[in-house]
Amino acid sequence: MAVTWLKKAAKTPASEEGAARAVVTEMLARIEAGGEQAVLDYAKRLDGWEGPVVVGPEEIARRAAEVDEGTRRDIDRAIANVRRFAEAQRESVREFSVELAPGLVAGQRLVPVNCVGAYVPAGRYAYIASAYMAIATAKAAGVPFVVAASAPYKGGPINAKQLYAMHRSGADMILTLGGVQAIAAMTFGLFTGRPADVIVGPGNKYVAEAKRMLFGRVGIDVLAGPTEICVIADATADPEIVAADLVGQAEHGAESPAWLVALDRGLAEHCVRRVPELIAALPPTAREAAAAAWRDYGEVVTCDTREEAAKVSDDYAAEHLEVLAADLDWWLQRLTNYGSLFLGEGSTVAYGDKAAGPNHILPTKGAARYSAGLSVHKFLKPLTWQKVTREANRALGPIVARISRHEGMEAHARTADLRLGKWFPGERFDTGVPVQS
Repeated sequence: MAVTWLKKAAKTPASEEGAARAVVTEMLARIEAGGEQAVLDYAKRLDGWEGPVVVGPEEIARRAAEVDEGTRRDIDRAIANVRRFAEAQRESVREFSVELAPGLVAGQRLVPVNCVGAYVPAGRYAYIASAYMAIATAKAAGVPFVVAASAPYKGGPINAKQLYAMHRSGADMILTLGGVQAIAAMTFGLFTGRPADVIVGPGNKYVAEAKRMLFGRVGIDVLAGPTEICVIADATADPEIVAADLVGQAEHGAESPAWLVALDRGLAEHCVRRVPELIAALPPTAREAAAAAWRDYGEVVTCDTREEAAKVSDDYAAEHLEVLAADLDWWLQRLTNYGSLFLGEGSTVAYGDKAAGPNHILPTKGAARYSAGLSVHKFLKPLTWQKVTREANRALGPIVARISRHEGMEAHARTADLRLGKWFPGERFDTGVPVQS
């Protein structure tokens, strides 16, 4: 048995973290101190934007009219798929109550957060799908107020198709802001007066770092930095499809890893040759991004057994994981670390990225080892409650008093003593030995 690398990456997803952290630290400090004016200064300096930040309803309607009917229909259908999947997720969890002992009833309520900030990235590409992945999912969870933000597109306002998707997904307020300044503005409640409880949405290394640094002051979805793909392929896979799917994700950006775990050396060698050829045939913007991504972050590894391949894949913990191999049920049961899984030749990451239904906001940089992608659960707080009858105190009170005293917490114990003394005068209970020191 052997694991062999035919191509090893020059960089890892963590290679650029230090530089990003320094930039984001300074920006967040300036925005927190300077408020909206600091955000406006960054918007002008970084994006060349001097127009209004808040997009009003008249502007939304005007820009929506710029989108042709066919595109609107496509976006609406994709939104419907994402919303239906999110609604099914919502139905998979429930409120409940259970009587744990006579008179002791506890339960769970599912309460949505009050305000969500949804970041919709733009820059090299206009990420239409990210709008409904974040916003429609939050709305399916019952979030009452969603503020969405996206950067000016290529020197102008928000891309009209992105803006249409944001509006149709249910955004209550839309901001023309990108990057760190957008994340900070939504966190601090700038321009809206409503600080977000949770910030969601993918972005570049600066956006990911801003979310990481603000986590705790605000909830976040996942550490969603530059996108990743891993493909597991055996001799049954079509090498052209494998190569094309690797390139399909590499075009996201120069820091997007693409990894191939092959169970057939001939297929692996074909992809090593073919991927650069497919990249060379792309239009300039995608070609530049994909070429850098494959050069610096691409890896190809061969494995002798599928157990070895599964281990390598789980070590990557890739954001997107495609399996183009025989016995898909085995892989479904064996694999444990991934953001989203695409089984078989009919399932390509692009489908999940754009319109299939499951969310495309997924963990990167190994976070799939402990985290899942965005879902309605991120916006729901499973709040617990309990109610204890007077009679149930007869059994519960002494237990709590004794445990509290074993821990040395006399004040805790006395809250139980008080109830027992009030409701059962004259009865003797074993409440433990009072704490003396």
